[in-house]
Amino acid sequence: MNKTISKIAVLTSGGDSPGMNAAIRSVVRSCAYHRIDCVGIFRGYQGMIEGDFKEMNARSVNHIINKGGTILKSARSKDFMTKEGRLKAFYQLKNHNVDAFVVIGGDGSFTGAMVFNKEFDFPIIGIPGTIDNDIYGTNFTLGYDTALNTAVEAIDKIRDTASSHNRLFFVEVMGRDVGHIALNVGVGAGAEEILIPEEDLGLDRLLDSLKKSRKSGKTSSIVVVAEGDKTGDNVFELAKYIEEHMPTYEVRVSVLGHMQRGGSPSCFDRVLASRMGVKAIETLLDGKSNYMIGIKDNKMILTPLDMAIKGETEIDAELIQVSDIMTT
Repeated sequence: MNKTISKIAVLTSGGDSPGMNAAIRSVVRSCAYHRIDCVGIFRGYQGMIEGDFKEMNARSVNHIINKGGTILKSARSKDFMTKEGRLKAFYQLKNHNVDAFVVIGGDGSFTGAMVFNKEFDFPIIGIPGTIDNDIYGTNFTLGYDTALNTAVEAIDKIRDTASSHNRLFFVEVMGRDVGHIALNVGVGAGAEEILIPEEDLGLDRLLDSLKKSRKSGKTSSIVVVAEGDKTGDNVFELAKYIEEHMPTYEVRVSVLGHMQRGGSPSCFDRVLASRMGVKAIETLLDGKSNYMIGIKDNKMILTPLDMAIKGETEIDAELIQVSDIMTT
């Protein structure tokens, strides 16, 4: 890629995550620093197709580093999944004199970007924004740290009620296919058991563990469940099974849901977003494209988008061992 870049667009796509605004701010101000024009695209790829663009400068992103969500809004676009839709998006970019774009999102957003790059040889860089931390090529995705803190704070409050009423709480956290949130939150909140997709605990072992905890004198318990866990059909069926086999426990279910995606980003996510935004612009200006920005060993790294999409993250085996010890 040897194209001169004078204007860069930025958009957010897919589910929102804390830190997206900080990343937008970083991209816009990095463009201003390098004297490159910047344009924001509203509503993700759908806004790209419809030409929902707005010129942005350093002052456009004042006071957003601390805000959750995304000022550019986000959406999933079925139109962009078609070649006709992507062609409309390409014409909109050309009509607005955009030479490259930065997409902040997850694997679905990156898949769209990769296809677009292949069809039109259009310079693209991805910034991973998803609380699930399920993108290959980075130790941390934007919003993950904030989501952990939000979930731990919620579980700390739930434990107060569990202790007061001698209840067993099943707390479901996000993590469609991976257990990163559940494992870390479970250890951080002192859960009695942690159920994740990567480790099939099984109903019998879970029941035995809870009975052991009961005999040891525990009058209340917290079980953290990743939404993608397969121990039961769902968290409510799981709770029903335990209640039937342990009638001495009053069982409750709390699904934290989308509250984990909201709120002011943590300091870690704000700094990470700022670093990723700067690296994204520098990468484009270096003539590189079709990469995702990541962090490994506290260093900014580049991972080809196809690897980021196809690669699988690994659960922390050491932390699983820690959780086993802590729930003894």
